[in-house]
Amino acid sequence: MSLKAVIFDLDGVIVFTDQFHYRAWKKMADSMGIYFDETINHRLRGVSRMDSLEIILERYKGEPLSREKKEELAASKNESYRELLATMTPADVTDEVRETLAEIRRRGYGISLGSSSKNAKFILERVGLTDAFDEISDGTNITRSKLDPEVFVKAAQFLGQAPEDCLVVEDAEAGIDAGIAGGMHTAAIGEATKCGKADYNLETFSDLLKILS
Repeated sequence: MSLKAVIFDLDGVIVFTDQFHYRAWKKMADSMGIYFDETINHRLRGVSRMDSLEIILERYKGEPLSREKKEELAASKNESYRELLATMTPADVTDEVRETLAEIRRRGYGISLGSSSKNAKFILERVGLTDAFDEISDGTNITRSKLDPEVFVKAAQFLGQAPEDCLVVEDAEAGIDAGIAGGMHTAAIGEATKCGKADYNLETFSDLLKILS
């Protein structure tokens, strides 16, 4: 196996904003009288904003919602989420993550973000990591969310690398599935290690350095 680039998911891999997502979605759901809890929130990991809204609306009992109303609800969630994201600082990224990213670059690998989030660049700015990535593929340049591999395929294209030369690092099973569908190697961390589908399971972020010689 010859790897030339690494593509990272953002939330749950580089930073952890699950609670921000939960609080923002719950605020929106409560405003509509929709039941929402941590279990439902877990289903939203790695899923686009509009697809996440559809999952939440599975419990909606009112009149059918227009596309405009759904977009309004998604926008209100994002406004609440960005208010929470604005509280992030460089301290929200561990030294282990920063040092590992720097070492991967030093070893000559291309580095890209592959996130479905439209807030990815904003998050990277808040935590001071924008310069750690050669390229960014995110929710602003894709039309399909994971399980579809589009965000990773575009990341590879931005890096000028073939999919088979890329390693996707993901914390969600949907992301691992997307990486596999895109013809890439995969490394699971966190919850994704339980799915048993990845080429590698990482106990810690720095375990990547054992793969990338």
